[in-house]
Amino acid sequence: MTLFVDGDAFPNLLKPIVFKAINRLKINTLVISNKKISIGENSSLITYMVVEEGMDEADNKIVELLQEGDLVITADIPLANRTIEKNAHAIDHRGELYTQDNIKEYLAFRNLMQELRDSGEVTKGPAPFSKKDSQNFANQLNMFFQKHL
Repeated sequence: MTLFVDGDAFPNLLKPIVFKAINRLKINTLVISNKKISIGENSSLITYMVVEEGMDEADNKIVELLQEGDLVITADIPLANRTIEKNAHAIDHRGELYTQDNIKEYLAFRNLMQELRDSGEVTKGPAPFSKKDSQNFANQLNMFFQKHL
């Protein structure tokens, strides 16, 4: 299993959680983003890849490299959908595990909200990222690794 981190907009509160898991469980990890980022100290288990600027470039690279059974950490619902379609796994920054059973519902809601915003409707964005969100993420990540490693 390879862990992919969608590095664009990756919350700082999650970096130490993911870094510790990578090193504790010896998981090969690719951090892919549009700009240089770091999720922790140097580790031979982590490869950083910076892709060209542009819409969905990091997402496209993740999907290109993704294999069945891999895990992607992303808040991007279309990327999570593409991940599930490749029989891989996706967890968002708030600890939601996307599955075959729920991804279409998340995608439909995301698309509806996008249509509303595009039509000029003012919508509230997501709540600010919190320590509780990072705890939910850590719990979900641990449960995932217990089940799949």
